Amino acid sequence: MMNRPTTLEDIIGLESTKLGFFGEVKNKIVEVQAANLKLEQKQRQLQAILDGISDVMVIISFNFTITSTNHLFSEVFNCASPQGRFCYDLFKNRVSPCPGCPIITAQKIDGVCRKLVDHQINNKNHQFEVAVSPMKEPGKETSRFLVLMRDVTREKAYHEQYQYSTKMATVGVLAAGVAHEINNPLTSISGFSEGLRRRLPRLGLCMQEGPEKGELLADFHEYIETIIVECNRCRDIVKSLLTFSPRKKIIFVPVDLEGLITDVLTILRYRLKNFPSLKTELEFRPDLPKVHGSAAELKQVMLNIICNALDALDDANARDGRIRILAEKKNRWVTLSVEDNGSGIAREKLDKIFDPFFTTKPVGKGTGIGLSTCYNIIKQHRGEILVNSRENFGTVFKIKFPNPESVPESEPESVPEDLTGYFKYE
Repeated sequence: MMNRPTTLEDIIGLESTKLGFFGEVKNKIVEVQAANLKLEQKQRQLQAILDGISDVMVIISFNFTITSTNHLFSEVFNCASPQGRFCYDLFKNRVSPCPGCPIITAQKIDGVCRKLVDHQINNKNHQFEVAVSPMKEPGKETSRFLVLMRDVTREKAYHEQYQYSTKMATVGVLAAGVAHEINNPLTSISGFSEGLRRRLPRLGLCMQEGPEKGELLADFHEYIETIIVECNRCRDIVKSLLTFSPRKKIIFVPVDLEGLITDVLTILRYRLKNFPSLKTELEFRPDLPKVHGSAAELKQVMLNIICNALDALDDANARDGRIRILAEKKNRWVTLSVEDNGSGIAREKLDKIFDPFFTTKPVGKGTGIGLSTCYNIIKQHRGEILVNSRENFGTVFKIKFPNPESVPESEPESVPEDLTGYFKYE
């Protein structure tokens, strides 16, 4: 005899069924099933709404435990099962709540707390605008918080680029005016100084013989030479200033980066002799294409960057100094990196090193327009110049040129990349 499943009639009994209890219970079951179905539909609708939100959404309990997230959370933070984990553990790898936690602030003020927070994702720094809102229930204390997180890294980078471009445009107009005004008196000073130098022999003939004649002529010669040297230095500074101003379009030609670096190192050969233990590493990939540009201007950029590296090695008194120059092709870019293990740049100064007239060198050793000139030249080459540095560890400058073999004209500009973790120094 086959076993059949036990039914509600078997449990309640025939008599109760006859009394109508079974029908009532059966109706209740149908109502409960319908209510459960509606509840499931509402939950799916709510989850679809949450997944459709373009921001990362997290619900966190009062004890910092993640209870629910939308679909975007897993994509951004590469975490498939965040539920049940503490937020400070998942986001910051800590064992206790973070200092200045916006959840604690929202709990204290019993309202919405907005804050800009940094998170490391795949060894890259991302900035998030975070809004924490208490989820209040009538007659109960707040036990959960709704956290909305918007990644504004790309937006901040574009905003900084815009601000810098605006600032550089203003500096360009100022530089053109200043250079024009300075050039006129500078030309006069230089011309009259050259005239005095040519007349020194005749002046010596007119002077009376005596013990002071030779000393006086030597002083005149030294003073005039100093004036001419300083005029030439001012002329170079003015010339650098003019790179900020709008100028006529220069016809670019193919430039061999390997030959360019070789020429620059040849120019610096006498200065390199001051670093007998310096190790210079050059690496040029065999498939490296030529880039379109002005060889003279690119030499100016490389001279500035390598001289800065030598200054950093000198400041650090590095016995085992090292400069590594790497040129390679990466998709739509041809990159040129200059890495040193010198004194490095303080983190709070990194954002300012491309600003005109800002320098980390002591008074008398730098004008502060070298790197800003480099920045302007590379921008005019439709490229990017990036820097990363750790104080007492070294600095990396990375220049990116459009790859003439693969870059379409309509391709959008990229966002400056994050060089966090680039260093290999121990």
